Amino acid sequence: SLSAPGGVSLTVPQPNINATVAQNILLSVEYSCRGVATVEWKHVSSWGTTRIVEWKSGNYVNISAVYKDRVTIFENGSIQLLNVGMRDAGYYLVTVTEEYGTNTYGAIIVNVYEIIYEDIHFVAVLFAFLAAVSAILICFMWLCNKSLHLFQKTTHKLSASTTEEIELETIEC
Repeated sequence: SLSAPGGVSLTVPQPNINATVAQNILLSVEYSCRGVATVEWKHVSSWGTTRIVEWKSGNYVNISAVYKDRVTIFENGSIQLLNVGMRDAGYYLVTVTEEYGTNTYGAIIVNVYEIIYEDIHFVAVLFAFLAAVSAILICFMWLCNKSLHLFQKTTHKLSASTTEEIELETIEC
């Protein structure tokens, strides 16, 4: 007797991934089903839909030519994508089909950012900050210098007047 069609369940722990160019990303899923399942991953973006990989547990693995050297598959249904580029941004759809025909879907959104601009922005902000600090220090040094000159002038005047007074006193005698 045939066993009754068993359900297939799929969980996606991280449905949103932010990556930077040249990073490796893990599209993590976890599926469970009674029978043997077929896992298929597709990438959907503004450039169209591309089939990445399809495999049947312990049976066959079929990786698209485009992804040949960039994809690693895992028994739990997850895939690792190496060296991501801007074109890898978009939706990743996973379909797990059980041998009885029941299937379940999961989706992961991947955002890919250029790191160069962030670095330039950081350097620009740092440079502006350092320029402001040095300007403040220069002003502070200038003020210190000015007040020091004033202080020296006043002390000089004081010492001059006291010597005059001493001289006057000696004359009076």
